[in-house]
This record gives sequence, structure tokens and C-alpha cells, in this order.
Amino acid sequence: MKDILVMKDIIKKFGKQHTEVTALKGLNFHVQEGEFVSIIGPSGSGKSTFLTIAGGLQNPTSGEIIINQVNFSQLNEKQRGKLRFKEIGFILQSSNLIPFLTVKEQFYLVDKVTGKAKEKERVDELLASLDILDLQDKFPRDLSGGERQRVAIGRALFNDPSLILADEPTASLDTDHAYEVVKLLVKEAHEKKKATVMVTHDERMIQWSDRIFRMEDGNLIEQNAPSRETAQV
Repeated sequence: MKDILVMKDIIKKFGKQHTEVTALKGLNFHVQEGEFVSIIGPSGSGKSTFLTIAGGLQNPTSGEIIINQVNFSQLNEKQRGKLRFKEIGFILQSSNLIPFLTVKEQFYLVDKVTGKAKEKERVDELLASLDILDLQDKFPRDLSGGERQRVAIGRALFNDPSLILADEPTASLDTDHAYEVVKLLVKEAHEKKKATVMVTHDERMIQWSDRIFRMEDGNLIEQNAPSRETAQV
């Protein structure tokens, strides 16, 4: 399997001189197609910084980011934007839905931005898998926080990205829906050969992971992943 995301010698510093803080300390990481990887760790350990740098939303102080064999650091801003739209599906803690579009229109907007034509069946498939098919004609203001987050997750998957980056995707969901969302992300990774990285503080959600890393003081430490037999169905 080929690497979809490669991070080489990533250092990220904030502040200057006496106030300088090193959030990431020479970090190396990779994730392959068809792989679901979880990053756990306490608040302030650098998990979200890691994810935003992995997706090119923030520049490292030094080091290289390679996405689907393209060196991100060698691209200009316009090229970076195109690569993000084409290759990466972001799932952030805030849903960032467009307030004047209905649920289904949130998906069709992706078509217009990327120039890709998708069938209505794909929208229905995602909405059904996220238990929000009956909400497709509602506006974000009519949805609960958990429902908005599930729409955002579906929208991130809709464009068929090669890399999915999820920052606390289950934070606003009840336990049952949280499990369903994680299992959907795992299914997308395994069946559609997506490289998927999930950052979470909820260790109940990592049981389906192929690999698990703990973020501690700006470094990634690999943990033993649970066996498929012991993961909750």
C-alpha cells in the first residue's frame, strides 16, 4: 500500500525568544491508503496542531508534508488550495455549515467548488448511514449540535478524498451516534482505501484503529492497537 500522508521531521514553534514554545518536536509520521489511525492525548499536547499542519492549514516551522506524493511545502497558495479541495476531507470540531443552505444543498455546493458531478444516491447513502436522511431539507438552525456535526462529517466524505483528517469528530455526539460515526470512518478507510487520521480524547472511540499513537509533549508514541476480535461491533 502506498503512503497518502508523510510528515518528515516536523517542528512547530509558537512565540519568540522567552515566550517560545515548541509544540511539535521533530515529529515523523505516515499513514497509508486503507488505514485508520487514531491520535490520542490530553488537551494541550499538540494533537490539533498536528492535524492542522498535516492538512496544510498551518505551516510547520520546519519539516516536510507530502500528500499523495506531492510535497506540500513546494506549492504556492493557489496550488495548496487546489490540493486540499481534491485530496483532503476535513472534519473539524465546529461543523462550519453554511446557514442559508439546506442539508442536501451543503453537499451539492461541494460539487460546484470541485467541478465533480456526484449522483443523488451518494448523498442519500451518506445521510442514511449518519441517520440524518429525514433532515435533508432542513437548515442548520433547525438542527441540534450533534446533527450539524453529522452533516459536516458526511460533507467531508462526499468529495471522495484520499485523506480524511478528523479532529474530535464525536465530541458533540451521544455515545450511540459517536460509535456509528467512527465505524463509518473506518468503513470508508478500509473499503474505499482512504487514509484516515482521527484525533480524539475519547479512548472508547479508538477500538477499531489499525494503529494508535499517543501525543505527549510534542512527540508521537505508538501504542498497541486492539485486535479486531476484541473491538465492539
